[in-house]
Amino acid sequence: AYDVRAAAREQIESLGAKFVDTGVAADGAGGYARELTADEKAAQAEKLAKAVALADVVITTAAIPGKKAPVIITRDMVGRMKYGAIIVDMAAESGGNCELTQPGEHVIANDVNIHGPLNLPSRMPTHASELYAKNLYNFLSPWIKDGNLAFDWSDDVVAGTVLCRDGATVHPTVKQVLGEV
Repeated sequence: AYDVRAAAREQIESLGAKFVDTGVAADGAGGYARELTADEKAAQAEKLAKAVALADVVITTAAIPGKKAPVIITRDMVGRMKYGAIIVDMAAESGGNCELTQPGEHVIANDVNIHGPLNLPSRMPTHASELYAKNLYNFLSPWIKDGNLAFDWSDDVVAGTVLCRDGATVHPTVKQVLGEV
């Protein structure tokens, strides 16, 4: 995996992935990356070309708010990819990170499948709601007895998450913030 933000390296490695080090660091304000200089783009392209050629799947997400997405995967890089490789260009809506992306389309170029999905946030609400509901269920299910919610108030998980009980603030940190200690 690759990102121009230095903090991403640790995040990538924490998931067990290998970081593709291009020698380019472009941290910007608010957690976003700044736009790369021409020299940085050239250095990035040289290193990424090797990694992209070996990849079975490439997922791109680079976008600059209010601007055209930077082209990271060139026509030449696609030409060096394996037969049947896949590119999912999540920046297709703003032009795409792959030179051959057609926004909203699935194209095949040099036997590489290039997907340019649009309006990805619209596909998320159902899955996000299901995930949130599953998390709530998994959190509460140990205390569901015969269809009723029966908390064990001495349990560390319950004690660490309950803020108020029977009209009183019970969480120590919240009590301290409220000046009730």
